[in-house]
Amino acid sequence: DLQQQALDSLVQHLADHHNAEALGVLCDVADAAAVERAMALTVERFGGIDVLVNNAGITHRSSFADTELAVFQRIMAVNYFGALHCTKAALPSLIARSGQIIVLSSLSGFAPLLYRSAYNSSKHALHGLFETLRYELKGSGVNVMLVCPGFTATDLRKNALVGDGSVAAQPPLAMGKVASPQDVAEAIYHGALKRRRLLVLSNVDWRARVLARFFPRLFERVLLPRLSGLKPQRAGRF
Repeated sequence: DLQQQALDSLVQHLADHHNAEALGVLCDVADAAAVERAMALTVERFGGIDVLVNNAGITHRSSFADTELAVFQRIMAVNYFGALHCTKAALPSLIARSGQIIVLSSLSGFAPLLYRSAYNSSKHALHGLFETLRYELKGSGVNVMLVCPGFTATDLRKNALVGDGSVAAQPPLAMGKVASPQDVAEAIYHGALKRRRLLVLSNVDWRARVLARFFPRLFERVLLPRLSGLKPQRAGRF
């Protein structure tokens, strides 16, 4: 996390309500050296890493033409390289302990969304990286699970950027049911116990996955406008 107060609060909450020992480390996942130090502290404190959850992410809402290059670079730095840095640093311990890598992705990892070209790019890159890594780790005992949770009540949308890199005055609307972080966390926990490879928690995400891959014109006419906050076109030939 980048907020020390939030870290301290979470560590205290875990101790008070779950009798759990936790270590809060201030770290920017876009900084590879900082991630290395954080992972080293974790291994030193707990003896190793059994589960890595790549959860850091930022988003935006702006057209490709209106999005400055710095916004693309920042989103890729956090969403893609952040997960890469954490996985690189934790991998030796994960292999030694037959652990698990959990990656928080999105329907943007397999279907386009309007006005989120940088975010979509980062999620497609995550799928490419971790689906490849899964095969490279075959036989190592390490499981890789990609999670597409759907719209969730977190600060991700509240902190969405616009084209110049500033925070949007109003967050983009969620299209569909918004899940609670608690429900998503519980589903991820049970998915991890089963060592799933892909966990898609939203019916909308499942439909987007199927339509975007097999019926792209139908996806474009019906689902893409809805997901992007536009009026759907009439479905026709596809």
